[in-house]
Amino acid sequence: MQAGSRPNSTAGPAGSAPGPGGPGAGSGGAGIGPSSPAAGATSTATGATVPVTDPAAGPADAATGATGIATGPEDPIVIVGGGFGGLYTALALAERPPHPPLLLIEPRERFLFLPLLYELLSGELRQWEVAPRYDQLLAGRGIAWLQDRVERIEAPARRLHTRGGHTLRYRRLVIASGGSSTSFGVPGADRHCLGFRSLTDVGRLQALVADLARRRRPLQRLAVVGAGPTGVELACKLADLCAGSAIIELIEQGPRPLPQARAFNREQAELALQRRDVRLRCHTTVVEVEADRLRLRHRPAPDPAGRAAASASPSAGNPSACSPPAGDLAGSDELLTVQGVIWTAGLCFRPPALQPEPSRDRLGRLRCEASLRLQGEDAIFVAGDLAALEAEEGVPLPSSAQVAFQQAPLLAENLRRSLRGEPLQDFHWQDLGEMLSLGRQEASLSSSGLTLAGRAAFRLRQLAYLTRMPGLPHTVRVATGWLADWGR
Repeated sequence: MQAGSRPNSTAGPAGSAPGPGGPGAGSGGAGIGPSSPAAGATSTATGATVPVTDPAAGPADAATGATGIATGPEDPIVIVGGGFGGLYTALALAERPPHPPLLLIEPRERFLFLPLLYELLSGELRQWEVAPRYDQLLAGRGIAWLQDRVERIEAPARRLHTRGGHTLRYRRLVIASGGSSTSFGVPGADRHCLGFRSLTDVGRLQALVADLARRRRPLQRLAVVGAGPTGVELACKLADLCAGSAIIELIEQGPRPLPQARAFNREQAELALQRRDVRLRCHTTVVEVEADRLRLRHRPAPDPAGRAAASASPSAGNPSACSPPAGDLAGSDELLTVQGVIWTAGLCFRPPALQPEPSRDRLGRLRCEASLRLQGEDAIFVAGDLAALEAEEGVPLPSSAQVAFQQAPLLAENLRRSLRGEPLQDFHWQDLGEMLSLGRQEASLSSSGLTLAGRAAFRLRQLAYLTRMPGLPHTVRVATGWLADWGR
């Protein structure tokens, strides 16, 4: 799914018989290259076209556009990355025709609704609901899709280059390539750990859980590294899926899980972890990952007076009193045998190479003006996790789908204003609340004075995300499927 350039060939009209990739596989895609209806153009089944250089035609002449690179007002708005920020900006632009040519560049075949990935893992939701195909989402909207990855951007020439050898000019550019997991250089982590950010990760984890259930050996363990929202939600889901076939270890280097969460949600999460016997190890750092074990380093937890203090074991007592094991293990290393490790402990940001080099924050995100325009550039904007933008209180905005949801319509409007030469609007984030999945049919939410936990919160969380699904046709399909499920 993340392989370099894979031009999307058109196998037939939208709605043709499903292929091996799932419902509607291969239909309504973007054709590229000599086999396309017009060589040197990328198109969808709707007839949306944007100029693109045929990689077989040789290098482009920057002065004359000899290989067909377009110049002038017909250059497209190019959106790099099809996550929440990128896809939802493209859809918002397409809602108000007439609009300039629109091109989405995204290497994956399917959009991934990440907040519902836990329900896909547990089988509570189906793949087509959580991961619809881009060709189906974009059909009939006048948005072209190039299944490729952008590697280099030349800002002065308003030109970009893809891994597949294509060269494109743009009128405006949106960089929304998001972030990826980082192991912080821990030896063995990249080689031995699973992630939880893709369909491939879900499949591997499902296979691992099934294998543990078949073997049913004593003291089988799965370790989840990082007790932020992803780690806590995943640990609860895994505990329900394993149903006693494996011990779930949740490892956090800080003093407690969910340090940025609202108090109610954190309390509900701690209770959910306790009910599932998840072993919560705080003040604990992963030093090394091997094929079948972790090397952990425990730090003594300071007591209220500031002295190092040993305390109860991770699985005993009040779950909020998360700390390293008592006695000799405090301040020492431990080897923990595991059957699998899932790494959720952080993000890194590697946008395409940009010339000239842009300003970045300490995490590698691109510094933006309040309008989401890249600092120092007139034609480049940034969206989603990659945008380094501070909230009014002076703190960085969270890397969450909620922020990207709110950015998309504002960014679409600013792109229109930019093309018309009008002043841009500033982005103001509204914290609408927080929702956590805490196991099968269980969730917690806190929003505008409302707090709710349990099955009712699980349903309300689903309904909230239903309103955020990409595009009305997909939303209606998902709603119909959920109503049918709930009626059983």
